[in-house]
Amino acid sequence: MNRNLSHDVSRSVPRFLMCRPQHFAVAYSINPWMDPKTWASEDHKLSIESHKQWTRLHRALIRLGAQVEFVTAAPGLPDLVFTANAAVVLDGTALLGRFRHGERQGEEPHYETAFRRLQAHGHVEALRKLPADVTLEGAGDCVFDATRRMFWMGYGPRSDAAAREPVADLFGVDTLALELVDPRFYHMDTALVPLTGGEVMLVPQAFSAEGRNAIYDRVEPDQRIELAMEDGVRLAANAVCVGNTIVLSDCSAGLRARLSERGYTVVATPLDSFLRSGGSAFCLTLRLDRKTATLRTDNAA
Repeated sequence: MNRNLSHDVSRSVPRFLMCRPQHFAVAYSINPWMDPKTWASEDHKLSIESHKQWTRLHRALIRLGAQVEFVTAAPGLPDLVFTANAAVVLDGTALLGRFRHGERQGEEPHYETAFRRLQAHGHVEALRKLPADVTLEGAGDCVFDATRRMFWMGYGPRSDAAAREPVADLFGVDTLALELVDPRFYHMDTALVPLTGGEVMLVPQAFSAEGRNAIYDRVEPDQRIELAMEDGVRLAANAVCVGNTIVLSDCSAGLRARLSERGYTVVATPLDSFLRSGGSAFCLTLRLDRKTATLRTDNAA
């Protein structure tokens, strides 16, 4: 299926939230990607490289016409750089994230401060919080699909299935909760990303059989781009889509060709320093300007 999406880019100005990696490191282990000992053995080198890689990602988004707001980096919070986990944002409302692991719970007040500043500048209209007993790690586990006007929500490793109801009630859109069963794909954004033309790129093995069937019920066969594990472990699904451009860390030549056939341009900006923590392009950004009323051709995943 060949799609001409070249007219999409100019229709909207995407706005992202990011955090500079001044304090990024793999300082603890809360997923299978994280090896603090290996990081510590090359700390200076890897720290420099992470700054370079983050800067290239930032520049790639700016070149695509994006505007970027910032969370202030803080010592002792190395994963604050993964702003996708800060909140779920739709139609000007931000539902602040709540973390499962104590190592990341200190990020919550920093993100709330950042969002209150965004609210003061008119970039979001309202802030909301989850019920006290519910964990949801922001857009990392709640990925918006504008084509289907729904959230794909992951639960199990990091977020609670019980988060589905408050998300659906607050935003008024269908929210499908799917269990993640492979610990390498611990957030929904590591395993699935909707693309501008309506396709969904996914790692099938990340989901239970029931979850895969639920995806197949919602996504037509010709709109599924199923990733081989070769691309899955590169976190190719952890991509940012702006118009017809897909920004990711790396992918196989075969996947690049498949995406090109559908009218997409792949921009590979290596993020292997962040892959050491289990994150990539989507994890390092949070889209702030999503609207449910936006036409499919204006979407950016």
